[in-house]
Amino acid sequence: MDQDVFNLDLRKFLKRFGVTAQREIEQAVADALKSGTLKGEETLVVKATLTIPGVLDELRIDGEIGLARPASRADS
Repeated sequence: MDQDVFNLDLRKFLKRFGVTAQREIEQAVADALKSGTLKGEETLVVKATLTIPGVLDELRIDGEIGLARPASRADS
């Protein structure tokens, strides 16, 4: 295996995935805000799954994306 080729191609894939995922998430959130499905104060639960057939069965990454900063206690 050529480690340099592997690392370069892996980074290209991850960059493409990140840019594409961000664009799609931003559009989906904008659409949901416009339609009223979201109010703009939510914290979205996010689940991403990556598979590489024959190599990696399933890598799951869970997280959250906040749409607004929570109000501080001083604001209450």
